[in-house]
Amino acid sequence: MTTDEDSSPCAGGDPYALALHTGHGPVYLRLEDGCRIRMPVHRWYAHPTVADESVLNRCVGPVLDVGCGPGRLCRALLGRGVFALGVDVTPRAAAHTIALGGIALCRSVFDRLPAEGDWQTVLLIDGNIGIGGDPRALLDRCIQLTAPTGLLLVEVDPDDVEERCTARFEDIHGHEGPPFAWARLGAPALHRIAENLDLSVTDQWRYSHRRFLALGRQDSASGPR
Repeated sequence: MTTDEDSSPCAGGDPYALALHTGHGPVYLRLEDGCRIRMPVHRWYAHPTVADESVLNRCVGPVLDVGCGPGRLCRALLGRGVFALGVDVTPRAAAHTIALGGIALCRSVFDRLPAEGDWQTVLLIDGNIGIGGDPRALLDRCIQLTAPTGLLLVEVDPDDVEERCTARFEDIHGHEGPPFAWARLGAPALHRIAENLDLSVTDQWRYSHRRFLALGRQDSASGPR
């Protein structure tokens, strides 16, 4: 998970940056309405879960992992012999990915990226559909990055929600990081946005409380995998 603002939490002492440094929380996402969501920091550093494996099994290389964090997914793909590049706007996240054996760039998904239009799979996992606070703009950008037959694999909120807000990271003592634009999106909202962008939902599945969808261009010959 990552933010996509110049003021994104990466400075020393920020709760999010501290969680990345230590590899454990607790750290929370505090939304505008006061809702506080605990971030699964332990999962970001652990081996892929069964739910993660369900995503990895659907990946065709080359893979771009947007908001890669410490890089557990792109590192797992490299271990399978699938080329994967992580992208994260937070320097500490990209550095951790590299230190742990992955490949990553410290860059925004909206910046110029390598091999634009050639990625077979683009990942938006761990809530990263919220990057930048505008899911439509993010999906539009990600489809620009994919090959004509490529897929976007997106993790959505398990609830039927469509929310854009300003959020902050917060530690257990209530110390806050800087604000950033964020969004939460459930499957029905993603279906609506995808249709508006001429994208088809080619697959959808869930494991426990986590829910995922695969999106492809409507004129693509690729079907469900």
